[in-house]
Amino acid sequence: MKMKKYLLILATIFSFEYVANAQSASSVIAVTNLSAERFKAIIANDKNGIIIDLRTTDEINKGFIKGSVQLDFLAKDAEKQIDKLEKNKTYYIYCESGGRSSDAAEYMTKHNFKRVYTLEKGFSDWVKKGFPVEKK
Repeated sequence: MKMKKYLLILATIFSFEYVANAQSASSVIAVTNLSAERFKAIIANDKNGIIIDLRTTDEINKGFIKGSVQLDFLAKDAEKQIDKLEKNKTYYIYCESGGRSSDAAEYMTKHNFKRVYTLEKGFSDWVKKGFPVEKK
């Protein structure tokens, strides 16, 4: 009798663990890397998404994508700034060549942000393709 009770308890624990893992796995959203062409097309049609430029002020002074807001990912408080953002919004992030945006996207997904899109090869590719650039 004790063995049946023990097995029942064990089975219950495993089933709860399975359900918990299945629920957390379904809430994880992968980061989507977009080419400059797709990034441009998508941000043009998404009026609610937020475009974040992860570059330094010196880099931004050379130009930026219209409508973007700066969040310098090299700043000491960058992760704290990201933590202040709403996790259910859609974010389009970019840096100079894709490295910082990849790191930021990884951080954002680990912290339960639902929709994160990166400009695959960064602002340098955007400029190379001849897409519009704003200046301050």
